[in-house]
Amino acid sequence: MAKITASVFTSHVPAIGAAMDLGKTQEDYWKPLFAGYDFSKQWMKDNRPDVIFLVYNDHATAFSLDMIPTFAIGTAAEFKPADEGWGPRPVPVVKGHPELASHIAQSVIQQDFDLTIVNKMDVDHGLTVPLSLMCGELDPVKEAWPCPVIPFAVNVVQYPVPSGQRCFNLGQAIRKAVESYDEDIHVHIWGTGGMSHQLQGARAGLINREWDNAWLDQLIKDPVACAQTPHINYVREAGSEGIELVMWLIARGAMGDIHDGQATGPAPQLRHRFYHVPASNTAVGHVILENVEEEYP
Repeated sequence: MAKITASVFTSHVPAIGAAMDLGKTQEDYWKPLFAGYDFSKQWMKDNRPDVIFLVYNDHATAFSLDMIPTFAIGTAAEFKPADEGWGPRPVPVVKGHPELASHIAQSVIQQDFDLTIVNKMDVDHGLTVPLSLMCGELDPVKEAWPCPVIPFAVNVVQYPVPSGQRCFNLGQAIRKAVESYDEDIHVHIWGTGGMSHQLQGARAGLINREWDNAWLDQLIKDPVACAQTPHINYVREAGSEGIELVMWLIARGAMGDIHDGQATGPAPQLRHRFYHVPASNTAVGHVILENVEEEYP
């Protein structure tokens, strides 16, 4: 059967992609941030999955205020980098995995989660920046991402947005779906977005280092409590865009220690943790967790 072997959590700040695309990664401002992903890029080479299930939010490229699905799964064979107003990022086309994506959609919907099926869409920085951070800079014509990617878009832009608990529960359904897929493949699930930031209003530029790191502690060590964080706490403590962190809870809920909403299995191994401020006007967080195989007598 297929199985989820690891989860990756990272911010997806658009300016990070611009820094990579414009050759600024070794400038004084950016160098400390990219150094925090050196381990991750090597880990990715050493632990290459067969498929990445990548949770992100669309930034008015595939969807608009006219229509924003709460949860949308990309089932196409490929997804082109979106033009976000200054041309598409110079990165490879994202190859999908229609068979696994369709299987997950069928299984998750039968588990009473309503998904929108998307057979054609472009993907923006929310998806391509995490891939660039983990896989490095690739020639858009001569090179390719290391494996197929299933995009999973979550509405954290137009209210009402899903709760952390709903996202955590959805992660468990996704793992069940993956494990019922009749092919021996390894899957990574990535949660992206955040951390604390606010782009507008009187608190524009807000960054809350203390809250971010306390939330990371809880995500890793006590995910059940983390999932219960009220929506207002994200907005008050992490800014209006801090609500993106609920997407991390999808990936955390999909890890092997979670059973029936409780952390009763072996805790995943923390392979890497990194935090950096600022990147543009955003706090950057990054975690890698690996599932631990359960031992049976």
